[in-house]
Amino acid sequence: MIKALQKKFVVTAMAAVTVLMLLMLGAVNAANLIITGNEIERRLELISGEETEPGMKPDMDPGKGHEPGAPPPGLDMRAPKNDYDTVMSSNFFVLRFDENGSIVYVDVSRTSAVSEEDAKAYAQEVYQTGKETGKSGRFRYLVRSSPAGQGKTVIFLDISEERVSGLRVLLLSGAAGCVCWALMFAFVALLSRRAIRPIAESMERQKQFVTNAGHEIKTPLAIIQSNTEAMELYNGENKWSRNIKEQTMRLDGLMKNLLTLARMDEGGMKGKAVEFSAGSLLVEVVDEFMEPFKLRGISVQTDIQEDVYICADREQVGQLFAILLDNALKYTDDNGRVRCAVCRSGERSVIRVENTCEALPEVLPEKLFDRFYRADGARTQKGHGGYGIGLSMARFIAEASKGMIRAEYREGNVVSFEVEFAGEM
Repeated sequence: MIKALQKKFVVTAMAAVTVLMLLMLGAVNAANLIITGNEIERRLELISGEETEPGMKPDMDPGKGHEPGAPPPGLDMRAPKNDYDTVMSSNFFVLRFDENGSIVYVDVSRTSAVSEEDAKAYAQEVYQTGKETGKSGRFRYLVRSSPAGQGKTVIFLDISEERVSGLRVLLLSGAAGCVCWALMFAFVALLSRRAIRPIAESMERQKQFVTNAGHEIKTPLAIIQSNTEAMELYNGENKWSRNIKEQTMRLDGLMKNLLTLARMDEGGMKGKAVEFSAGSLLVEVVDEFMEPFKLRGISVQTDIQEDVYICADREQVGQLFAILLDNALKYTDDNGRVRCAVCRSGERSVIRVENTCEALPEVLPEKLFDRFYRADGARTQKGHGGYGIGLSMARFIAEASKGMIRAEYREGNVVSFEVEFAGEM
């Protein structure tokens, strides 16, 4: 139980850390993409301003802002790159179209990776789309009207360096995130035991209390039972003595179940795994319940597939079957039906116990396995009322035997319990 709680703590903590790191890394890379995209748009606008209106603009003056006596721009690390340097450091090519859509000007002097023929092919493809901006291969393009409305100018900017930079940021941030996640996992795993120590101590005290209380209550119950039987010898049996004995037996059964649950939590129900026939064991348990079923007019159907074996503790699995049949006996409507089946599904052995009832529980099937839960509180007033512990014990036994159990509601007011085991070993 403590290990399971520790595992849940680690999983929950790391899930929160993972979400936080994904959000952080996603924000960093998204911001990098936005900033890079804005810079590319700015460079295209600068180039387009120069190319659509030839001649150096005032803000493109390479010497602008250089004060006398100041260090050269190239030696001043604090000075940002001016617009002229931005344009001159960019790899781009430019083409112009006349009003008829014919290429009248090609400039590939600012790039060595594209020939004039390739540039014309790129430009024709972009011109036919009619879009003013977009991507074509490794280039980002911008279409602007030429001066006086005479045709159009298309600028292609090589953004392969920006793509590599974005990918580098993504890989580095991802690697850093993985390293940080691994370090955080080790940190959480080391501190998990200390974090759950108060809860573990509380659970341990609770289990110890249940165990001690169970043993202490056994003696008063035995005395009450023996004194009641002695009074009946002198005064005869009456309704009060019968009630005392029934409630004493009920308390005794409840304490036994509580002690069993305490041993389960302490991991004290590890049995010896042996291979045996699931069908044969189920038939044996069904035979033990036939008389109680007949007294209530409940029909029992069995569908046993031969040669279905499981490897687990036979006694514990028998207890599991008994719990499911006892649950069916308590909650099947009078003159109802119980069906037991054993079959194989792939590599797994499946045992199914289903019964009809007056009305399906108003909770999810998973709720039926909660401790002290009963679908109908009024049943506690009947002679066949339970404690609300059996199905939780059934789940524990199934999991201890490396199996799983689930409940399902079906048409016709049918409640079905299905247990899966790993099959032959």
